[in-house]
Formats: sequence, structure tokens, C-alpha cells
Amino acid sequence: MTFWLIKIAAFLVEIGILIGVHEYGHFWVARRLGFKVLRFSIGFGKPILMRRGRDGVEYALGAIPIGGYVRLADERESPVAPEDAPRAFNRRPVWQRVLVLVAGAAANFLFAMFAYWILFMHGIPGTRPVIGVVRADSYAAQAGLLAGDEVVGVGERAVSTREAAVLEVLGRLTDEGRIEFAVRRGTTEHRATITIPPAERRAVTEPGGWSTLGFSFTVPNLPPVLGTVTPDGAAAAAGLKVGDRITALDGHRITDFAEVRSATRSHAGTALSFEVERGVSHLAFTVVPRSGPDPENSHAAPVGLLGVAPAGPATFPADMQTLERYGPLAAAPAAVTAVVQKASLTLTLLWRMVTGHVSIKNVSGPLGIANYAGISAMEGWAPYLEFLAIVSLSLGILNLLPVPILDGGQIVYQLAEAITRRPLPERVQILGQQIGIVLLILLMSLAFYNDITWQFG
Repeated sequence: MTFWLIKIAAFLVEIGILIGVHEYGHFWVARRLGFKVLRFSIGFGKPILMRRGRDGVEYALGAIPIGGYVRLADERESPVAPEDAPRAFNRRPVWQRVLVLVAGAAANFLFAMFAYWILFMHGIPGTRPVIGVVRADSYAAQAGLLAGDEVVGVGERAVSTREAAVLEVLGRLTDEGRIEFAVRRGTTEHRATITIPPAERRAVTEPGGWSTLGFSFTVPNLPPVLGTVTPDGAAAAAGLKVGDRITALDGHRITDFAEVRSATRSHAGTALSFEVERGVSHLAFTVVPRSGPDPENSHAAPVGLLGVAPAGPATFPADMQTLERYGPLAAAPAAVTAVVQKASLTLTLLWRMVTGHVSIKNVSGPLGIANYAGISAMEGWAPYLEFLAIVSLSLGILNLLPVPILDGGQIVYQLAEAITRRPLPERVQILGQQIGIVLLILLMSLAFYNDITWQFG
């Protein structure tokens, strides 16, 4: 219950900040260019809070906290007083209208850069991309990758952290399904190329689909202590309890929770002997893992599951950890580079999602965003700020898509007017709005479906 409250609070704070930033971008530019601003609202629907400022603008908080708007005087929507007519949106030059429309996304991009500037000065922790497991007869094994290899490059780009390696792999995966790795093995560097057949490339992009490549990075040291025991799981049926430390499994000494997972995955329906420490007692249990969907890859064959989760916390050895930190001046270009790289990858994946090369299961809605917001908030202010930066960047890109109901679609309308020297016919604009609403409903429906599948599937 506490985690759900944290999720809700973190989500509402995130929405308030990012929508506020976006709408303030529109508001600030509109005011500077002399447009008549009627209302600044965070949220849609009937205002639950509203006040009129000395500048005559209504500042409102809407009942539906999933967006916001800046309402400008516009003779096409409602009557405008004669003295305000020159300041109406439809009377202003096209280039000024476009600047106002672009300003919301620009504010989101600037916020993301500012957030990364702070994060780089504070230091962004990372983990070296060292391969932990290579599955036999997998694409990674065929390419010659070995456990212990450290990925130092993907394609032509050098990488030093696991996050950077994963992003580069995703960016190249859907091109030709060919991923070239540079790995450090001991003191020498080797090259390896993984090639994924066309029929399987889309599956790799699905949540949990990374395992299709056949390798995983090293996992943090995690004590084999049970933090959660599902009441109807195999472990609970055998008598294991929260707090138990697993010391041996089928006579083999256990020092890490990953060894428990690895041993039980291939033993669905097969009895395994567990040696456990419970306080000062040493106990023995026989557990039969139950067959269930692979939590790492929903498309893989069923695996053996115990119905347990570790107590944590998980920690990497010091020599596996990295910290990217800069002074105030050097942090600025690093922040710009980070935002540009992530924006480029987002646009690439978005386009490939439209063309069917990337799974649409990656589209998240409010539940998914709230979940990530809650997790990052619990990890501390820096992870939460990075989460805000990524969502702000995504919000800016989404709003610039050429969909009539979004800023990008309105920009297209203005550019068309600049070319033809007259506004688009009203029926064309209405039709565009209707198409935009349908597309937005479809997108939101997909996001909610993915959220529900993730949460309850």
C-alpha cells in the first residue's frame, strides 16, 4: 500500500512539473511576442482551483491531471474585444504562431538538458558492461562472446557503461539485425558480430526480449536471503519463510541469489534439496519448482519457479561501478550530448514502431509511468530527476508529431497557410482534428492495454 502511495505521489509530481514546464514554454513565448493570453491551465476539465492574475490571465488547476493548455485569444474560437483583436492568435504572423507552438516542446528539451547538467555535476553512476552469462547454442555463443568479456564498443561507438551498451544495441538491432561488438578479453580486444534473423528481430525489442540475444550482463551480488515468499508458490508449500538464507542446493554451496534462480529454472517439476539457515537453526527442505512463464522472456519456454524474491539490497563490487562526473562548464556539453543521443534513439525506435520493426508493447501509459516514477523516487532524488528528464524529452518529441490535435499538427497547419497564403479550409481542419483525436484514442488505448497486461497479465 505504501509503495502505491509513493507511485501516485511521484506520478502527480512528475505530471505537475513536466506539464507545467511544457505549458510555460507556450505561455512565456506568447507573452513575449504580444499574444493575448486568456488562461494557463495544468490539467483538463472543470477547474478545481483558479485565480485571475494582475495581468488578466486565469491560472487554473484542472480536475483531470493528464495534460494542460494555454488558451490564447482567437477569433475563430470565440469573440475577441476590438482592442485585443491585433493580439489574437489568428491575426499574428505565421512565424510567431509557429514559435509559440514549438515553445512547449523546446521547454521540455531545455528542462531535460538542465536536469542532465545537474546530474552530471552530481555524478551519474553506472556499471561496467561485463558479460556474466552466455547461453550455449545461442546467437551470442555463435558469435564467440564469452562470460567475462567487457563490451567496450557497439558498432563504431565506444561504450563504458551497461546503459550505453544497451541503448546502442537497441539502436542497431532493427537496422539489419547485425550488431558488431568490441570486447576486452583480458588484455586484448576482440570483435564479435551477432546476427538476428528478420523473423526474430521484433521479439528482441519486446519487454524481456533481450534474452533472445543469448547473453546477459553480470548481476550485482545479491545475498540468497528470501525477502518475499508467495503464499501459493512452491517455496511456501515446502515450508520456506521470509528471512531464510539458502546455503546449499542439491549439495552445492550457494552464495548468491542468482545461483538459486539459475538452478531452479531448468528443474520445473523436479524435486530439489535445499539447505537453509533460519536464525541459529540449520534446516533441510525438499522443493519442487512449478512450471511457469519465464519472467525474463514471455515468449520463451516455461521455466521452474519457486515463488520467491530476494531481500536485497543488491550491490556491485567497487571495481564494477563507474561514475560520470564533470565540473559546471564541462557538464553543459555532456548534458546536450546525452539529450541529443536519447532523442535520436527515441525517434528511431518510434519510427520503427510505426513500420512494425519494434514491438508496440514498449508503449507505456499512466500505470507504467507511475510505476517507474515510484521506483525512481524510492531510489533517491538523482534517479527521479533522470526519470523526469527522460519523460520530459519523450513528451517534447510526442507533441511535435504531425498529428493535428498535437502541437506538431498545428505547426503543419501554419506552414501550409504560409505556403498557400491563406488558412486551410475549415472542413479540412475539422477533419484533421477528428483524425487526430482517433489516433490519440488508439494510442492511449494501446498504452492502457500494455499497462494492464504488464500489471495483471
